Amino acid sequence: MHDDVDVSGLPEGITPLGDEIYAIDTMLAGYPGVVSAYLIRTERPCIVEVGTAGSAPVLRDAVVRLGLAPEDLATIVVTHIHLDHAGGTGDMAALFPNAEIVVHERGARHLADPSRLMASAKMVWGDRLETLFGHMHPTEAARIRSVAGTGEIDLGAGRKLVSHYAPGHAKHHMGLVDTGTGDLYVGDALGVYNPLTGDLRPATPPPDFDMDACLRTLRLFGDIGAQRLMFSHFGAHDLVAETIDRAESELRLWVETVRDSRDTGGDLDHAIAMVRDKVISRYKPLPPDASPEAAAVLDTLSGPEANVGGIVHWLDRLAQEQADAGKKAEERT
Repeated sequence: MHDDVDVSGLPEGITPLGDEIYAIDTMLAGYPGVVSAYLIRTERPCIVEVGTAGSAPVLRDAVVRLGLAPEDLATIVVTHIHLDHAGGTGDMAALFPNAEIVVHERGARHLADPSRLMASAKMVWGDRLETLFGHMHPTEAARIRSVAGTGEIDLGAGRKLVSHYAPGHAKHHMGLVDTGTGDLYVGDALGVYNPLTGDLRPATPPPDFDMDACLRTLRLFGDIGAQRLMFSHFGAHDLVAETIDRAESELRLWVETVRDSRDTGGDLDHAIAMVRDKVISRYKPLPPDASPEAAAVLDTLSGPEANVGGIVHWLDRLAQEQADAGKKAEERT
């Protein structure tokens, strides 16, 4: 077992959460409070989420500050392969040479060869790609372990992380349950929790957002009976059942607002304006000492433009599927 850590002298970006768990602010694009990674400092130490390429040195320094050598880390796991969560996987693999990299099977090939993922991200983010995320480097394929519906990560001494396939936000998304604590690492499946205001917003980006899959994932997470929710955006949260219920009601409100806009002939800009007026106006303002730059980055990742774009994409896909089904029904008669 590793030596105890003196938590009294930890820097601001490292938060002890008990049971050998530490939240580490990955400082996405240099801003605090955007992406939280977690070190589980057990016999087989594990990091959950890695942030962007620029986050890798931040995590290395935190791991060393918490009394581990880079060679000690046994596992690196990402909930999904979006660049704010997994963009630094290749860099992390290089810094932590003995760590196995665990990802859902639908994301594994993109870690080994990120070229398609980066090309897609370039189309979405344009000139902001380099500033926000940097460049994702390949991870050696032999070090990647992919999991399917469920999987296990050995933390040592009988403690495990159990993965659960959790699509809706993305097709390559999974949640992780710590068998020793009951903590549930939710990725983006519940949305974006802001500890400064207590608000919870959905994360519904294109092209993968699927409302029905999201709702199934929320039911799965509710059935797990977790003791605590570990948000990637941002931090640990104790009100489990209430937060899962809030995630569903927020998701439904956003989708219904966009659907209402479409039903009245509104375009994408109109839907975004309706969401700002009817939904976002309900949220609390940031406290005066909060970083406006960090808030702007979070708004870029999961604000009205990205979220409404994903909902519209899903509604278009749904309409096309219904049209195709109707056409097939006509052809049979």
